[in-house]
Amino acid sequence: MNSDSDLQIAGDILEVTHLLQTPREHPATVAEFVGLARSIAEDRSQWEHLVRYDATTRWYHRLRTGPGYEVWLLSWVPGQGSGLHDHGRSSGVLTVLDGTLTERTERGTRALRAGAQRVFAPGYVHEVVNDALEPAVSLHVYHPGLTDMPMHTAPHCEARALPGAVTA
Repeated sequence: MNSDSDLQIAGDILEVTHLLQTPREHPATVAEFVGLARSIAEDRSQWEHLVRYDATTRWYHRLRTGPGYEVWLLSWVPGQGSGLHDHGRSSGVLTVLDGTLTERTERGTRALRAGAQRVFAPGYVHEVVNDALEPAVSLHVYHPGLTDMPMHTAPHCEARALPGAVTA
């Protein structure tokens, strides 16, 4: 059995420039939207100076737009939440930049810490809340751009009442 790994044999794949795909100016696939969100998250200089906290309502700022997509920056003080909703015909990527947010769905409850990402398709119903004692910041990429955010009532999604809800 050979103990050499592919990395030891080939070296750092990122150094083999002819194998890398040229990044598109504007993302078009789920993987590219996730990559866009990760690259923005990693470069705090793109967003940190823009963040504001508002005790009366969730603060939001459209950070970027491109053909068929939008990138939004949101802040959440303790206790603020989105309410139970979906995103109409838009798919999305939610990335937590700072703090911890709680996502509730009909399948359970999940803690999303800084660096966590959630990808969702049209019709995905959830509620996002800052249940922590510290503020949080999140990044949201929508494709196509968000034009509708239908609100739902608790009977459609009873995540709060699930016994033994999953926490990640």
